[in-house]
Amino acid sequence: MIQSMTGFGKHTIQLPSKKITVELKSLNSKSLDLNARMPSAYRAKELELRKVIAKSLVRGKVDFGLYVEFTGNETSAQVNEGVVKQYMSQLRSIADGDDLQLLEMALRLPDAMKTEREDIDDEEYQVIQRALKEALSEINIFRSEEGAVLEADFIQRIQVLEELLSQVVEMDPERQATIRERLEKAVSDLKVEIDENRFEQELIYYLEKYDITEEKVRLANHLDYFSKTLKSSDSNGKKLGFISQEIGREINTIGSKANYAPMQQLVVQMKDELEKIKEQMLNVL
Repeated sequence: MIQSMTGFGKHTIQLPSKKITVELKSLNSKSLDLNARMPSAYRAKELELRKVIAKSLVRGKVDFGLYVEFTGNETSAQVNEGVVKQYMSQLRSIADGDDLQLLEMALRLPDAMKTEREDIDDEEYQVIQRALKEALSEINIFRSEEGAVLEADFIQRIQVLEELLSQVVEMDPERQATIRERLEKAVSDLKVEIDENRFEQELIYYLEKYDITEEKVRLANHLDYFSKTLKSSDSNGKKLGFISQEIGREINTIGSKANYAPMQQLVVQMKDELEKIKEQMLNVL
């Protein structure tokens, strides 16, 4: 079953003094492009978390966010008292104002607050890992649901291509007869003596150049292979993309050899359906 690269997952865990939220968003990309946002105190665990995400999501442009909100009385930020007093002293020498006004101004200046770096304890890291696991589960469910929608669309468009191919097969004898008739008329209009045997040989050689038997067979095989790959247990967007290229190659060859307007109209319809498949294919994992 195929999966989309578009997805969203979020999970929040409430601790006694803080709320930890893990959020994942993904869009299509040729490879894994992971952007991580987290508080600086948690950066030590970034590489481990990236490995977990990469193993689960494989491909896509992924935004990973780890958000920590302190909900208790604890805070890691403190007033840098010495710096604030120096600011107030300097401000008092250049501007009039009471201590409260000077304090408000000083607190807005650089380094007025200091943050004590806290290491993540094992218990908190286990909570983050659990939140990440739940968020990954959510985003993969989302991707699978989106993949089911894509799969239904692919099945429908492959069926349309198969129907158009059957019309090409049905039309081919008429096309060959029309080309032969057109050539014979062109020769007769010349009003010259010709060697019938030689003419028949040349005619057969010419018609062989416009024969599309092999293309019809290969195109049917590619369409069948595409359908079977859709039903495989893993999602392989790259493989489906390669098959789509082969389908396009056969359709183009049929169009170049057709030399018959009604068949070329069918080829245009086939190209249109295949283009829609290729557009959607960009989002398949």
